[in-house]
Amino acid sequence: MIGKLLPPPIAVREAFGDPEVPQMYPEERAVVANAVPERQREFGTVRVCARGALEELGFPPGPILPGAARAPRWPAGAVGAMTHCRGYRAAAVAHAADVLTIGLDAEPHLPLPDRGVRDLVTLPEERATLDRLGLLRPEVCWDRLLFSAKESVYKAWYPLAGRWLDFEEAVVTIDPDDATFHARLLVDGPVVDGQPLKGFDGRWLVESGLVVTAIAVVR
Repeated sequence: MIGKLLPPPIAVREAFGDPEVPQMYPEERAVVANAVPERQREFGTVRVCARGALEELGFPPGPILPGAARAPRWPAGAVGAMTHCRGYRAAAVAHAADVLTIGLDAEPHLPLPDRGVRDLVTLPEERATLDRLGLLRPEVCWDRLLFSAKESVYKAWYPLAGRWLDFEEAVVTIDPDDATFHARLLVDGPVVDGQPLKGFDGRWLVESGLVVTAIAVVR
């Protein structure tokens, strides 16, 4: 699925289930040693996906450990993102010489649990858009899609800025016709290639009971 959102030069891998014992390096097993089995399997499977994508680009295999803010520490010269939700794991990576950053998120295609959660992760203008889109195309869980887009925004933002981005610090506009979205930053972004970062453009997909969003900032 993510191959439809992130074409070359980005390498992608995905899995719709876990092996009973995913292949992990000892350092990776140590990270989730005290986690429940389901967490261990999803942690391992998404790293198997990431290593497969890295291998496609010529990177040697090795452990992929969480770093600051739990973001994955990629090999030197690589950028990427990983995501997992129930029944789905995916990774996307690229050479840093080709791509500045990647954001990727997958969620079950279900409404957010309640209106309180929706209000917590959205801004008033976004909620007005969600109401309009819900009338236009009620078959899409627009609140979950917007939440996923903001998760992708954060994953693309953090490697460039090195700091947290709250839900209210970016406003996301969804285009229902061409399956894209734009995130406008409401805080000062880092300088990227000599220009201050103002926002991100991404794409979205609803398929197989999932909503997937992705961002790639190509050099």
